[in-house]
Amino acid sequence: MRNIHKFLVCTLIFCTVSCKKSYLDEVPLDFASTVNSFKTAQDFNASIYNLYAAVRTEFYSSDEQSPFDYIYGLDLVYDGQPSGPQRFNDYAVSTNPSNSYLTSHWTRLYKIISESNTILSRLPTSSVTGADLAFIQANARFFRGFAYRTLAYLYGGVPLVLQEVTSPKTNYTRASQTEVYAQAISDLAFASTSLPAINTVKDGQVSNLVAYHFLAEVYLAAKQYTNAITAATAVIGNANMALMNSRFGSQSTDPGDVYWDLFRPKNQNRSAGNREALWVIQFENDVPGGSSSATAIAGSYQLERQCAPLTRDVTLAGGKKPFLWPVSDYTGGRGIGWAISTKYFTNTIWQSDFNNDMRNSKYNFVRQFTYNDPNQPAFFGQTISTENPPAGVTVPSRVFYAYQSKCTTPGHHPSALYLNATTGLLSSAAGGTYADQYMCRLAETYLIRAEAYLGANDPGNAAADINIVRARANASPVLPANVDINYILDERMRELGIEEKRRLTLARLGLVYDRTVNVAHNPVAANVKPTSNLWPIPQSEIESNKDAVLTQNPGY
Repeated sequence: MRNIHKFLVCTLIFCTVSCKKSYLDEVPLDFASTVNSFKTAQDFNASIYNLYAAVRTEFYSSDEQSPFDYIYGLDLVYDGQPSGPQRFNDYAVSTNPSNSYLTSHWTRLYKIISESNTILSRLPTSSVTGADLAFIQANARFFRGFAYRTLAYLYGGVPLVLQEVTSPKTNYTRASQTEVYAQAISDLAFASTSLPAINTVKDGQVSNLVAYHFLAEVYLAAKQYTNAITAATAVIGNANMALMNSRFGSQSTDPGDVYWDLFRPKNQNRSAGNREALWVIQFENDVPGGSSSATAIAGSYQLERQCAPLTRDVTLAGGKKPFLWPVSDYTGGRGIGWAISTKYFTNTIWQSDFNNDMRNSKYNFVRQFTYNDPNQPAFFGQTISTENPPAGVTVPSRVFYAYQSKCTTPGHHPSALYLNATTGLLSSAAGGTYADQYMCRLAETYLIRAEAYLGANDPGNAAADINIVRARANASPVLPANVDINYILDERMRELGIEEKRRLTLARLGLVYDRTVNVAHNPVAANVKPTSNLWPIPQSEIESNKDAVLTQNPGY
């Protein structure tokens, strides 16, 4: 009897325990997972830090190609070594929906949205309250709005996902571009009233003014011009903001000017006295999480490598090669001449103020090069110009063209990269641009507001905003009668150049085709069509979405 009693008791206990499904649930105790994370403010802030890293990866450091999809094959630069789908020398190849070349952008932007949604979905069940709750929510909505804004410019209407996805989903449908703009506006408007003030955030951290800047831009896309003016004015009128009009920063005593100072190492952040900076993407050499290295090119923003010419291969009569390469000087460091400046960028847009516009000075747009190889004494120290090249040297070509010095740091590469400090000879690991990068700055906000005034049929105020930017550059003022959208786009080229994500601007305006083909006459961008304004939806996304139709964009 006693044994039967024990058996019954044990059976009862087993049945009681086994009937609870939770008994089988795995509960991580010694590592972070989706089960035990997103409980404290520290958990959520770790995810926010990852959103910053995701933005830097998409726009600056994913690899040597992807970040430059935002500038190639347009009115700004063209491919100096056409090969494969990269660099938009042939739109039919680069934008083929079946190749994987552009898929990474779609994936990374939706990753930002996914992580933002996870934060927002987990907040209500966390222990986070008060100021921490408001801060985390504002950041998540900023990054989600920023990602949707980018997707809408590149692809038009895309699926709107506003909650954490916790199981496989294969029935997405596209919202309209108008609906995506509305969501981006909602998120950015929330962030603009909830993020901290710009004078309270750390370098690289987004603030309320960053949200207002992008809110104004998306209002432009939605043709809500009055709202765009109001949002941009919130930035321009803030007492903490001002264009830099006097020399400043790490090289302010070197030959140059204030525009040149904006792009010197250590000068981008507000802690350096830069009151023009809005959102600065941070790079730190040889620091965990800093992305950049002083001993290897991987992870760095390879603007120098892309945009500076390959002067090593300049060959004069008799086969002489008078340039030492790569050298940390105005010959362009370790440039390889892939992103050749269009003639429209180097010459046409400067015609009215070629000699007085600061942004076109010898410090900022390099046209005169000095032979720097001491082993060629017959040439050493002489200069040649892209405007009057010697016989046998083609301009523009991959080896010789005018370029913006903001892509490089002449004389100020990291010390570990120098093979010879006397000659400035660099190692083959060079090619990055060893300075923090502007995602946006106040000069652009003025040009956004100018565009909004133009849209609101107020060319007088549009010209006034443009002329504030031009006055800093010592350029002659524009008359209201001469302000149209092409003038504003030219001014954006003069002021922002290769720092701008040019494809986003032209796609937002529907002008990728017109500016590339009819205005700049890009010499190698073949098969550009009016439908090229939008990228195709990746074919892999269409095929994996088996339970609903994910409609392809026209022309693909």
